[in-house]
Amino acid sequence: MRWASVVAVALLCACTATPAADQGPPSPSGSTTPPPPREQPVAAPAEVTVAVLGDIMLGRRVAAAHADATDTLRELGPLLVRADVAVGNLESSLSTNGAPTQDPVTDSFAVSPRVLTGLGRAGLDALSLANNHTGDYGEQALVETLEAFEDSPIQPFGAGRDLAEATRAAVVERDGLRIGFLGFNAIGETPMAGPGRPGALTVRMPPRTGPLNRGDLSHVLRAVRRLDRRVDAVIVVPHWGAQYTHTPEPAQTIVGRRLVEAGADLVVGGHPHWVQSTERHRGVTIAHSLGNAVFDMDFSEQAMEGVVLTATVSKDRVREVELVPYRMDATFTPRLVSGAAARAILADVRSGR
Repeated sequence: MRWASVVAVALLCACTATPAADQGPPSPSGSTTPPPPREQPVAAPAEVTVAVLGDIMLGRRVAAAHADATDTLRELGPLLVRADVAVGNLESSLSTNGAPTQDPVTDSFAVSPRVLTGLGRAGLDALSLANNHTGDYGEQALVETLEAFEDSPIQPFGAGRDLAEATRAAVVERDGLRIGFLGFNAIGETPMAGPGRPGALTVRMPPRTGPLNRGDLSHVLRAVRRLDRRVDAVIVVPHWGAQYTHTPEPAQTIVGRRLVEAGADLVVGGHPHWVQSTERHRGVTIAHSLGNAVFDMDFSEQAMEGVVLTATVSKDRVREVELVPYRMDATFTPRLVSGAAARAILADVRSGR
């Protein structure tokens, strides 16, 4: 937090032997009274705004509907550009250099690394790769996905060539404030990063990857504590939960609260494809799912809806959180909504069922 120095300056004015005609009589001491010191204004504490998007999948029918799939974000562009920092979850590989690990037609997602140019133009500063589709074309394609970011101003986080890189946070600095982002995958499918093994930072937990693994969680909590010591705000982006429900899994609440207790200032989840409820723990917001940002799931009305989370961040805390609802059109382009449509989406967030 930046504070302006307050400087008091005393001006001592010597009185001449013969005062000028327009001066009043000298004081008994023979000198004029100095003016009171004037305080300099104290600068307001620095604040930055952060915008968080849900799942971004630019392949399949999204790519077929657009010459440039990142054009889908044009309607949200003003909101993202106005934010000082914008982040989302990139739900695909940026390489097909390998055999598909999921259904090659319906469930292995890949797009050209050229999308990073358009995503940067849309205003995104960082992208989570901690999800169940970053590894859809195998280990070499995952490494090539990471390499694609080397020529991009967008920072990746949540996956790496080994566990140390996958645990490394993206840190974005604006106006003297440092915001750190950590992501982890709890859904599986993308390999679990390990020593010398590419993959995503992983926490095994219900409902997809077994009972909560305390060792996985402890590793992430240590990373949160370390990050908390070197940034002004920690934002954790988990990929967790069950699909097509507004209700978070009980394990999400358990893990979300542990993240807050370790030092997270905001927890923003994804993967369910529908919005889910938010909660507060020790004054910190846990948003369980923002829904899809861009996805070709028009078989479900709720999967075509979502919210952008915007947060105002100051020194050591997130001061204000707002949810901005949208609905995708027939070309999978999210468009902000208002009135009854907005109230309906926000009601799903509040209900959590």
